[in-house]
Amino acid sequence: MPEQLICDPSELHQLFLFEKLSDEQLRWLCERGTVERHDAGWVFREGEPATCFYVLLEGTIALSRLVGGDDIETTRTDQRGVYSGAWAAFLREDEVRNYNASMRAITPVRLFKLGANDFTELMEQWFPMALHLLEGLFYGTRRTQAVIGQREQLLALGSLSAGLTHELNNPAAAAVRATATLRDRVAGMRHKLAKIAGGTWDRAMLATLIELQERAVEQLAKAPSLSPLDAADREDELADWLDGHGVAAGYEIAPTFAQAGIDDAWLNHVLEVAGPDMLDGAVRWLYYTLETESLMSEIEDSTNRISTLVRAAKQYSQMDRAPNQVLDIHELIDSTLVMLGDKVGKGIEVIKDYDRTLPDVPVYGAELNQVWTNLIDNAVQAMDGTGTLTITTRRVEDDAVIEIGDTGPGIAPENLRHIFEPFFTTKPVGQGTGLGLDISWRIVVNKHHGDLSVESTPGDTRFRVRLPLTGAR
Repeated sequence: MPEQLICDPSELHQLFLFEKLSDEQLRWLCERGTVERHDAGWVFREGEPATCFYVLLEGTIALSRLVGGDDIETTRTDQRGVYSGAWAAFLREDEVRNYNASMRAITPVRLFKLGANDFTELMEQWFPMALHLLEGLFYGTRRTQAVIGQREQLLALGSLSAGLTHELNNPAAAAVRATATLRDRVAGMRHKLAKIAGGTWDRAMLATLIELQERAVEQLAKAPSLSPLDAADREDELADWLDGHGVAAGYEIAPTFAQAGIDDAWLNHVLEVAGPDMLDGAVRWLYYTLETESLMSEIEDSTNRISTLVRAAKQYSQMDRAPNQVLDIHELIDSTLVMLGDKVGKGIEVIKDYDRTLPDVPVYGAELNQVWTNLIDNAVQAMDGTGTLTITTRRVEDDAVIEIGDTGPGIAPENLRHIFEPFFTTKPVGQGTGLGLDISWRIVVNKHHGDLSVESTPGDTRFRVRLPLTGAR
């Protein structure tokens, strides 16, 4: 138990906190408060009911905060007059009725102690104007932070929505165009089929033509990609052959044949089968077949792209899952990259160095995706459209470590220590709220009991997220 000592008003008067008080006020403090001697050890712990306001008279104390179940020391001092404890009791809010930090005596200490209710009375009666100012500052800052935090989330959502709309529009438009063209080509095939059926071909010749059709489809599936120059040369050769054999508008057919790997030898074989009189119909029949296959492949690719984007959006939002789930970190990161695809752009190379042996991690998926969004978006902006974005995952002891690095100009040393502070930003006015990294820090540290840190030099900036593999400890 702490040892009770005599309270001396003259000693209190020597402290910077009380040096402006009158003799009557100093006597009031000694009447209401007490002086105690504490041995080395805990004076109060974070989360306990905040019943007292403490002022250091002698000795050394340390203040600490809980992070991931561990006490992280934030301050160590022997300066007389420093205070801690129920200093915010006058706010009269439930959320501030518990100690928001822990205090430990490093050496035997003497402390002046005042009850929370007496401290509130002191503030209300002695410093009424200061009380109003402090209350206004406290609630105003909290409201501002909440409003700007919501705006930060809405801006991120709007940016992602715009990017997703753009990404969805491209394959959707391609599928619509391909479908319209496919309808025309199918109609053309019906027309050519009617002509072939009414022609002079016997059953064996038709069977050979159908076999050529199937071989052409197979050829299309395995056709190599041609460079623009090689493709242009092949198209010219095919167009010359077609024009030379009386096939009308050969320049329209040549690109499709070139893409499918059809060459002069193929066309000579078609000429042998169909003969000069039926060559035009046979060539156009094969042309419609190949273009139909190409259009169907384009529609398939477009719809698969749309499905991938929708799946990524669903994964990103975690809209069909409970808030806290055991999830694959890599899936979360990949869905964020898909959502930010338009922002990342073609000038930035994305390198993913994933440790696939990393087990699933208990996380709040939707909120953690907001962290990846903030960190990746900041990295992309720092590189201004050109550079390398590197995302690395690995296991370190009982933590999953995710590192997001960029090759931008880096963060100035004088800014590094402020980087996670609310409202701090190095972006131009109107382009940043200064809450993105603060929100990310609170999600990682407060929500997941992990850690978020940064290292930066010109050309190499790395934000490092540590998440416990076993969840909250």
